[in-house]
Amino acid sequence: MKDFFTSLFAIALISCSANSGNIASAENWRKSEMQIEIQFTNESGSTTKLSATLAENSSAKAFAEKLQSGAITVKLEEYGNFEKVGSLPFSLPRNDTQISTEPGDIILYLGNKITIFYNSNSWSYTRLGKLDALEKGEMTKAELKNIFGKGDVKAVISLVKN
Repeated sequence: MKDFFTSLFAIALISCSANSGNIASAENWRKSEMQIEIQFTNESGSTTKLSATLAENSSAKAFAEKLQSGAITVKLEEYGNFEKVGSLPFSLPRNDTQISTEPGDIILYLGNKITIFYNSNSWSYTRLGKLDALEKGEMTKAELKNIFGKGDVKAVISLVKN
């Protein structure tokens, strides 16, 4: 009987060690790989860099994994007077839910389009993240719209490596 309890204790200890490794990995993921930087260049040639924090879902994780290979450039076009949208060079898993967007939200649409909102809308989307300056109240939606300008915007998106 003593051997049984010793074996059971050893299995529990190994299991806890394995789980603590997963917890540490999840913490490292949040700290080091959930930040991106987006460099926006509007039609007048004005360039602005903004940081963003990615959401905690499989879509955002897959996005960060794609960015590990290097930055991507996306042409964002005006749509509906509330967002800039562009095609990604790859598809991502969708986690669509009915949400109301806010300025600064970074959204995956149809699995292969990235949308950055400067106004609000409600639809079934997948949240990828949020621009930090808007989340922290350091920037207004009017300032974001001014950064975007009236026409197309070039966005260079890269993973922040800590």
